[in-house]
Amino acid sequence: MALLTTLFAFLYHLPMVYKWLLKPYYVASLFMSIAFLAVRKTPGICDHLNTNREDGNSCDFDWREVEILMFLSAIVMMKNRRAITVEQHVGNIILFSKVANVILFFRLDIRMGLLYLTLCIVFLMICKPPLYMGPEYIKYFSDRTIDDELDRDDRVTWIVEFFANWSPECQSFASVYADLSLKYNCAGLKFGKVDIGRYGEVSKKYKVSTSPLSKQLPSLVLFQGGKEVMRRPQVDKKGRAVSWSFTEENIIREFNLNELYQKSKKLNKSKGDKLMQSQFPPVPEEDEPEQTGAPADEGVAESKKDK
Repeated sequence: MALLTTLFAFLYHLPMVYKWLLKPYYVASLFMSIAFLAVRKTPGICDHLNTNREDGNSCDFDWREVEILMFLSAIVMMKNRRAITVEQHVGNIILFSKVANVILFFRLDIRMGLLYLTLCIVFLMICKPPLYMGPEYIKYFSDRTIDDELDRDDRVTWIVEFFANWSPECQSFASVYADLSLKYNCAGLKFGKVDIGRYGEVSKKYKVSTSPLSKQLPSLVLFQGGKEVMRRPQVDKKGRAVSWSFTEENIIREFNLNELYQKSKKLNKSKGDKLMQSQFPPVPEEDEPEQTGAPADEGVAESKKDK
């Protein structure tokens, strides 16, 4: 079932996937993910490799290699059950494919294993996954601006994402958060982000740990009147995040975004009315002129009576 879900998600987003695969990061990752397969199946190279097959065919997988691949495939399917975006699905496949390649190369030849592991480390240091660059209604805070913005207007509700650029979970969540900002942003409900990997003081003040072991990245915090009302994921007494899935449906339900949006639109309307009044002040009414003589009709009537 997990495999079918992954397949359907991939096919649904296929027009977007091919664009990602053309980016240097994904092109290099693809070649590194299939490195062992290419070495094992390429004639002229595989002929010189060791094998444990009974028939001595060095250009095909032996039973141990098949076992390793099947085991890691099961892990990928388990991880992808919690994936919420195509980026996460593809990222899990690439990650565990590289892990499988490291194990298989070391098993085949320790020199090839060391070479491949070195390439993976260099690739990790110099290549980063492409960041989300799509449309969004999000304000980016620094350590100097976040407090001022949250306290500027008590009527405005803020949803702030605490993230770090190096976190794969934050990178995958970027597109989901951007979509929510496009749907729900208004004058009384705003979306913000702050990079706590860069601003450590903000991380300490709002008690969001950047440690990968804490699993607190990303964290969404709801502020009303400048004060924290709720956050997801919640943190237990040991400082570890309670497991929570950052799907769009979960965020809408947990943060009551539909209700908040309806209330916030009223603030938007009141601000619009005040703006209209300031731009177009009401015209003062003119006083009616006082009547000094008899009405014309009465004068005509009296003249007819005299005749």
